[in-house]
Amino acid sequence: MRILALGGAGAVAREATRDLCRFGNVFREIVIADIDPGKAEHLAREIGDPRLRVISLDVRDEEGLIRQIRGFDVVMNGLPFAYDVLVTRACVEAGVSGVDLAFDEAQFELDEAARLKGMVFIPGVGATPGTTNVMAAYGARFLDEVEAIEIAFAAFRCLAPSPGLLRTTLWEFNPEEPERGMVYYEDGAWRPAPPFSGERRVRFHDQIGEQTVYYVPHDEARTMPRSFPGIRRVAVRGCFPPHVMRAMHALYEMGALSSTPVPLDGQTYPAIDLVARLLSALPASRENPVWAYGLVVEVHGRKDGHPRTVTLRNRHPPQETWGGEAAYYRNIGVPLSIAAQMIAQGEIAVRGVVPPERAIPPERFFEELARRGIEILVE
Repeated sequence: MRILALGGAGAVAREATRDLCRFGNVFREIVIADIDPGKAEHLAREIGDPRLRVISLDVRDEEGLIRQIRGFDVVMNGLPFAYDVLVTRACVEAGVSGVDLAFDEAQFELDEAARLKGMVFIPGVGATPGTTNVMAAYGARFLDEVEAIEIAFAAFRCLAPSPGLLRTTLWEFNPEEPERGMVYYEDGAWRPAPPFSGERRVRFHDQIGEQTVYYVPHDEARTMPRSFPGIRRVAVRGCFPPHVMRAMHALYEMGALSSTPVPLDGQTYPAIDLVARLLSALPASRENPVWAYGLVVEVHGRKDGHPRTVTLRNRHPPQETWGGEAAYYRNIGVPLSIAAQMIAQGEIAVRGVVPPERAIPPERFFEELARRGIEILVE
C-alpha cells in the first residue's frame, strides 16, 4: 500500500510521518507532499526510511491534487485547517480514503458521495479533536443514557511554534470569531460564550497539574449531538500555559485580538494581524518551560437508572523522555498516523465522511496509543 502525507513535514505532521515510518509496516511507500520540498527532503534524510519519497505539490491546484491522490491507497492530511474541505473533496473525487487533523462542517456534506465511492474520510483526528472524541465514545459505553459530555484540554506549547499554530491560539480568544456564537450545546440549542468565560479548574496529568480552562469553540462539540441522540449538553474548555493565558487575557482586554482598524505608517491593519506579526517575531514566543498535552473527558449519564459519570484522562512520557517539543506534537501527530494505518489495515468499517467518535474503534485506538506511550485512563 501507498500513503500520501500532505504537509507531512509540517510542525505537527512530521510526528505523524515519523510514526508511519516506525509503525506503518502496511505501507510499502510513504510519500511526503509539500509546497516546500526542501523541508520535506530534510525530514526524509533525518528519518532515513527507504520507503520515504518526496514530491512538490501545491494543493490549491485541485485538479493536480486529484490526479496525484489517485495513485494512493490512503491520504493523511497534515495541512492547516483552511485546506480541509478542499482535500476532502479531492479524496472523494479520487475515491481514496483519508484522515485529517481538524474539520469543517462542509466536509460532512460530502458524506453521501463518499459512501457511494465505498471510501471513508475521518476529519479531526488529532488530540482535540480526535483522541477526545474517541475517549467520549468509549466512556459512553459504560452508560445506558448519555446526558452530557464535558471536554477539557491543556495545550502546553510555546505561543508561536509555527504561523499556523500561532493563528490557532489567537483564534481561540478572538471575540469576533463567528463560531463564538455556537460555543457549547445545551438543551437542543447552541449557546454563545465570549473568550475567558465558563471558567473551571481541571486536574490534568502530573506534568501539567491543575489548570483553569475556559470555553472554546472546538470541533468536538459540533458532532457529538448528532453522534449521541438525546444528549443535553456538550462543551469544550481549554487552556495554554499560564504565561500564554496571561498574555492572551491582556490582549483580549485591550481589544487587540479583534479586527479593530489600527493606523500604522500610513496604512490601516486589523489589530489581530499586527499582534500576530509581533508575536511571531518575538523570540520569547518560541520558548516554553513545559511541553505536554493534557486531555480530560467527562461523560455524564445514567446506568441502571442511577446517575453516573465516567472520566477519562490521558497520560504520556515527559519531555525529558520524548525530546522536548515532541511531548506536545506527538499527542497530535500520532493519532493521525494511527487512524491512517487502521484504514489501510481494514480496521475502519464505516464508509462516508464520519467523525472520529463514530468511525474509530476505541479499544484498538487506545491499544495503539499505548504502544507509543500515550495512555488513556478510565475512572
